[in-house]
Amino acid sequence: MVKKKTAFVCNECGAEFSRWQGQCTECKAWNTVSEFRVPTIKPSVGATAGYAGFVEAKVQRLDEINLSELPRFSTGFSEFDRVLGGGVVPGSAILIGGSPGAGKSTVLLQTMCLLAEKMTALYVTGEESLQQVAMRAKRLNLPINKLKTLAETNVETICQLALIEKPQIMVIDSIQVMHMTDVQSSPGSVSQVRESAAYLTRFAKQHQVAIIMVGHVTKDGSLAGPKVLEHCIDCSILLEGESDSRFRTLRGNKNRFGAVNELGVFAMTEMGLKEVSNPSAIFLNRSSEQSPGSLVMVIWEGTRPLLVEVQALVDYSQLANPRRVTVGMEQNRLAMLLAVLHRHGGLQVADQDVFVNVVGGVKVTETSADLALIAALVSSFKNFALSRELVVFGEVGLGGEIRPVPSGQERIKEAAKHGFKRAIVPQANKPKEAIPGMEVIAVTSLAQALEALF
Repeated sequence: MVKKKTAFVCNECGAEFSRWQGQCTECKAWNTVSEFRVPTIKPSVGATAGYAGFVEAKVQRLDEINLSELPRFSTGFSEFDRVLGGGVVPGSAILIGGSPGAGKSTVLLQTMCLLAEKMTALYVTGEESLQQVAMRAKRLNLPINKLKTLAETNVETICQLALIEKPQIMVIDSIQVMHMTDVQSSPGSVSQVRESAAYLTRFAKQHQVAIIMVGHVTKDGSLAGPKVLEHCIDCSILLEGESDSRFRTLRGNKNRFGAVNELGVFAMTEMGLKEVSNPSAIFLNRSSEQSPGSLVMVIWEGTRPLLVEVQALVDYSQLANPRRVTVGMEQNRLAMLLAVLHRHGGLQVADQDVFVNVVGGVKVTETSADLALIAALVSSFKNFALSRELVVFGEVGLGGEIRPVPSGQERIKEAAKHGFKRAIVPQANKPKEAIPGMEVIAVTSLAQALEALF
């Protein structure tokens, strides 16, 4: 009897160990090392050779390589194409994740039904029956006479049937329920997910089939499974959205064929997901009266500007340690800006509770929101409402200086397009030519900015 070989792999970084241990010595994470069995059946040479799609190894100079770009094809959704970098590249492996109920299967079923009208498409489901898929498509009033479906969880069987059907695009829903015969572990384990994804990626490269794999997420919102899963695929995107909100955001985390951090906005309706072509309009649905602590800022998502509203509430604290709560922004960034405001703005809020919220569920990660956040904090502290026609952006340094941000002129033009009349921006971002209907005030320090605001 052949002895089963086992290995221990870290779910976070993919490092392998000869035995189990509580902490990964590579990424220092705790309780992430899990056991999996190594396949006992030796795979054929053709199955593993040519991971990127080339079966025969051949050394070439860079000037000998054909640089003709692969023709992309549209998904039918301009917001989806934006996140993918302009459309789907033939032979690419795409991983889309999201929390349960976010709409992953819905948007993919809509996309596949539209693509099936002009190309061969195959939808593989491992979590639902074909009747459930057909019922959803009928409820969404989608064209169902061209899309081919398959209910299967064995990866080898799926690829064999795909060789017969010859689809140009294929959906695997989901990668966590897929399994391979040679791997002696349950579906969803580290080894099964890794080997199944690698097998599907090789199949996509060798046969020029675009494969979209659905992935589950953990409780903190990151993709479940081994980290090597995100390394072997070409594009990783996340579909995010709160359960009490009808809007969904599709954000790219990795893309070998386009820009990362692209953002696509969808609205969940009774007829499925509908794309939002002007997301700034939905995030600027403000009240009729301007209240203190509310201000509009311009952030940059991927390749386009986005106008969102930031709200701040500064109130006297009854606690020994005042609270610092942020929703949609980094809490450590707030603590740093409060210290800068005290040192260079002369505003002491050590005995105040500070609450910050970004309206619409948008998560702001860039530093261009610093100046707008400080302005909202001062507005709430002084109980002074800022103008509804004002927009602010800029990075604030530890020395109180206002630093420029990328694509400043595009941000100002986007604000002017939505009817804003006044903008406070860093000196280096001031446009050389005047923008009709927009007064641009350039500042170099926090003191200048506060003087212009109040």
